[in-house]
Amino acid sequence: MGSIRSRVLAWIGRRYLARQQKNGFDLSKMSIIPDNALLPLKRDGLDPVAELGRIRATEPISKLDLPFGMNGWLVTGYDEAKAVLGKVGEFSNDFTNLVGNAGVTEDQNPGGLGFADPPVHTRLRRLLTPEFTMRRLSRLAPRIDEIVADQLDAMAKADGPVDLWEAFALPIPSLTICELLGVPYEDRDDFQRLSTARFDLFGGAGASLGAMTESLSYLDEIVKKQRENPGDGLLGMLIKEHGDEIDDRELAGLADGVLTGGLETTASMIALGALVLLKDRSLFETVRGDDEAVHRFVEELLRYLTVVQMAFPRFAKEDMEVAGVRIAKGDIVLVSLSVANRDGDLGEDMEKFDATREPTSHLAFGWGIHRCIGAELARMELRTAYPALVRRFPEMRLAIEPDSVGFRKVSIVYGVDALPVLLD
Repeated sequence: MGSIRSRVLAWIGRRYLARQQKNGFDLSKMSIIPDNALLPLKRDGLDPVAELGRIRATEPISKLDLPFGMNGWLVTGYDEAKAVLGKVGEFSNDFTNLVGNAGVTEDQNPGGLGFADPPVHTRLRRLLTPEFTMRRLSRLAPRIDEIVADQLDAMAKADGPVDLWEAFALPIPSLTICELLGVPYEDRDDFQRLSTARFDLFGGAGASLGAMTESLSYLDEIVKKQRENPGDGLLGMLIKEHGDEIDDRELAGLADGVLTGGLETTASMIALGALVLLKDRSLFETVRGDDEAVHRFVEELLRYLTVVQMAFPRFAKEDMEVAGVRIAKGDIVLVSLSVANRDGDLGEDMEKFDATREPTSHLAFGWGIHRCIGAELARMELRTAYPALVRRFPEMRLAIEPDSVGFRKVSIVYGVDALPVLLD
């Protein structure tokens, strides 16, 4: 049944994209992006490319060449990034800013919090916030423990190398988010694929838009079923407590944002964090330590890796000056979170990973009103996954040379294609 639905949704996605092309939406142009515009998404292994560090040192807000005649700026400095992300009144995240560029249309709006401004953003976040308090999330802790233990058990039965990405990093947030939302577990494979595809710019806009279409189409059906019989997950709770305040499309958009935002990002963090461990086995002892040591380790990983490389684009609503740079109304501003988190203003040797570093005010989850609402859930998963992994497999090591690890080429969420390991 699941495979039939997948084929139907894929067909819908293709028809949708074909219709957009017929209306003048040129997908081929979307895949041809100036190299300069892709620079914020490039890395050298785990590090942002050196050129970005040089730009941050000389021009923390610099001109960025963008396609389709858009006037753009790249923010790489930490203080400058916080300044831009905190200017809610001066900058807009609203999806309508993209409409009309390269054939983008209003009905392509994925919904959710990322592409919304107040008062819409304020209303939707108010509805979601109670579900992401530590008190509400604590009910998921035993289930997260079970999910991690089950994946470790399955890995232990494997014969030969194990792909840590597929066997451990991806299933943990996938099952956790399904538990949170009330989405059937049997659909996790589809959503793992869709979540990865929508952040991957290497395949062009066609793959990304198709993934969004499939995801939203399925969640529309889930929402309709939840309207009829609300469950105990996030969707069911929102319907039971705020059903008259939110329509089905908004619910599907929120669910889509929670699912994709909490799946791919946390999966990438688990995998890349495991790679950091495998490159320095002395860190195994750190992660086997007390809760405070694990807390410092996770916070430093979040800062150092910053898997969400860029914040949602900001559009200037008026002429303004930020850190001495004149930004005109209508300009698009891209904030490089990964490079800002390596800024020396945060402390000494920020280009290095230091598991003993006191937690910094990093931007791994963003800043301001658009800060990731699922930050504490991600932390819960990371603090559970790493200690359990090294305790279960203390002799774990890479099955390939470190230089052979395959990283994603151009993706808003940075990660690996696979991470083969030997467990004993």
